[in-house]
Amino acid sequence: MQRKACPTPTILVTGSNGQVGFELRRSLASLGRVVALGRADCNLLDLDAVRAQLRRWRPDVIVNAAAYTDVDEAESDADTAFAVNGVAPGVMAEEARALGSLLVHYSTDYVFPGTGDRPHTETDAVGPSSVYGKSKLAGEQAIAQVDARAIVLRTSWVAGVYGHNFVRTILELGRTRDVLRVIDDQIGAPTTASLIADVTARIIDRQWLHADRALFPVGIYHLAASGETSWHGYAKAVLSQAANCGAKLKIDAAHIQAVASGAFPQVATRPRNSRLDTRKLSETFDIFLPAWQVGIEQLIEQIFFDTEHA
Repeated sequence: MQRKACPTPTILVTGSNGQVGFELRRSLASLGRVVALGRADCNLLDLDAVRAQLRRWRPDVIVNAAAYTDVDEAESDADTAFAVNGVAPGVMAEEARALGSLLVHYSTDYVFPGTGDRPHTETDAVGPSSVYGKSKLAGEQAIAQVDARAIVLRTSWVAGVYGHNFVRTILELGRTRDVLRVIDDQIGAPTTASLIADVTARIIDRQWLHADRALFPVGIYHLAASGETSWHGYAKAVLSQAANCGAKLKIDAAHIQAVASGAFPQVATRPRNSRLDTRKLSETFDIFLPAWQVGIEQLIEQIFFDTEHA
């Protein structure tokens, strides 16, 4: 008797053209059919369109990588930030519950006050100081109010091969300026989009697709690379690795000046402490999180490889 083949799971990714979304298309490809939706396909401001797409594809897993991420712009565009980051995730959770799907949603260290000098745990009191942080917290709360199988992954200081981010900004400044000043009193862990995508794929594969779904460990988890640094230390690591890759720079890493946050006034308040305690994620899903330096070195090597082979 011929054995009946198991149906191929469908994994729907929103925000598929963003830093994390791009990497998710790669990391999830081996797990099933990936439905990659960009803003043109699934605008989170149009909740009817969001529901229609989810009902059309009936995915086994929904990965929401779409977000309003302009921290400063959010201060004057709160309605849009809350619609995208706060309301839409709740709608996705409602649809996930109706479909029996898993929802994976990404949040941020900005939901915390950003004070103190120790890594934030998942049970620490929240208290965002920016509109962006408040909108992301609203999304977490909207998901929590729905009895759905959902996991929220809070991350920090994200950078990927594609898109606008700190790594690409520092590389450009290193090529064009002979004086560079970078903040040294904000601390966190630079985390690559590829690490976030790979961890997401591992969780989906081992804990959802090939395990008892009723036992899936729902809730909030912190996902960031190991270790910590300042933006100044981060910039030095970027230019050091760029030099190793043969980049022509006007300034070397050793001459980047360290300055306080007050040297660069910004519209929205940035957390001084972006550290995230990742022990819960590592222990629950048996996941090793490499040092942030490893990810950044790999990221810069990939950027230069793509440039040379373009």
